[in-house]
This record gives sequence, structure tokens and C-alpha cells, in this order.
Amino acid sequence: MINTYQTSLAPPPVPPRHSRSQLVRIPDPLPSRGNNKFLIRFLVAVVLLQLFLTVGGFLYLNHNTTMGKHLTAEGKDVLFCPVAFLSTEEQKPASRALARMVVEHPQVKKITSGYLQWDIKHSLRRNVNYYHSIWLTILQPGDYYVYSRVTFSSSDYKRALVSMVKLRKNDTEEEKTVMQAFCSLERRMVPDLCTASQGEVMKLEGGNQLSVWVPNLSWVNYEEGATIFGMYKL
Repeated sequence: MINTYQTSLAPPPVPPRHSRSQLVRIPDPLPSRGNNKFLIRFLVAVVLLQLFLTVGGFLYLNHNTTMGKHLTAEGKDVLFCPVAFLSTEEQKPASRALARMVVEHPQVKKITSGYLQWDIKHSLRRNVNYYHSIWLTILQPGDYYVYSRVTFSSSDYKRALVSMVKLRKNDTEEEKTVMQAFCSLERRMVPDLCTASQGEVMKLEGGNQLSVWVPNLSWVNYEEGATIFGMYKL
């Protein structure tokens, strides 16, 4: 038999085995120090800004709440406005000085000229004092509207009737006339009445005193509401 498995040819060479290639990992470059400082400063600025906004918002809300309570102290709902910065006196008109005096009939029958006397018990006064039931004494300096109304029921028919508002700086100074009003009676006038009314704005100082003078106290009508004297601070 012929051996067909034998040959004279040399076997083919075995191919060389190549080892696997290994991956080489290159590390990322580290950030520079300048970039780190910029990032830190940016984060700090953002945090400080947020803190500032938070504190500012809290203070603003607290301020508005406080001013709202101040403006609504009398139980009235109002909006925040510059009126909150007015003085205490302007915010409380009830504390302003005023007076409305009711005349008192003199007890002495035979009286000629003189000052009207006031019924202190039935008169209205606020922050205004009085002196001998005749003079009103100013306690709060400022601008006042002063008024008087004197009704006459008789006269000598020889001259016009007059009522004068007198002012003096204090109880030891000389008085002067600052206001006067006139009216006339006629013999055939029915009713036999005339009224002298006057009013004026004047600047008064603390301690100033005012009163009303008439030429004859017996000519004055002392009925309720016929003769009054008063003032109020503007």
C-alpha cells in the first residue's frame, strides 16, 4: 500500500501569536489654581447676594407691618403713605387746643362797660386755660382762629354798639384791641336785637390771654346761644 499521509513537503510554519495591546490611560490635567480662586469667589458672591436679599426683604416686610399697625391704631384700614411721618400733634387732632365759651349773666345789676364773664362749668375747653372767668389763656403756641358773637338787646340809641376782642401777652401786660365788630339798634326795631359777629386768624404765643369787652354789660343778651366766644388751633 502506498502511504498517502507522508509527504516530502515541510509543514507550514505556525503563525506567531501576538499579545493583546494594553490601553494606556492618560490622566486629565488638573485645573490651575487661578480657576479655583475664581470659582470660589463667584460662589461666595452668590451666597452673600442671596443673604443680603433675604435680610433686606425681611426688614422691608417688618417695616411695612410696623407702619401699618401705627396707621391703623384707631381701627381704620389705610395704606402706607407719608402721613405716617407727620408729627404726633398732627396725627391726633383731638389734642389740639380749642374753646367755646358760654356767657354768664353778671350778678351785679348796675354795671357799665366791662369784660364778659364766662360760665366755665358749661363751656367747652381743651388745652386752653382761664383766668378769673374772664380771660382765656393760651397753652399751645400757634395759629388760632378766634371768633366772637355778641347779641345786644338794648342800647342808648346814640351810637353803634361794639364788641371788642382784647389781647394781652400775660396777666401783667397792658391789653390791646385785636378785633372789633359793630351793630345798631333802632327804636322801632322788632325784635329789639342786633348781633356783632367777628372772626380772624391770629398767631398766639403761650401765656397770651384774650377776652371780650362791651361798652355796657347790661345791654348784652344773655340767652343761650346768643353770645359766645371761642377759638381753635389750626
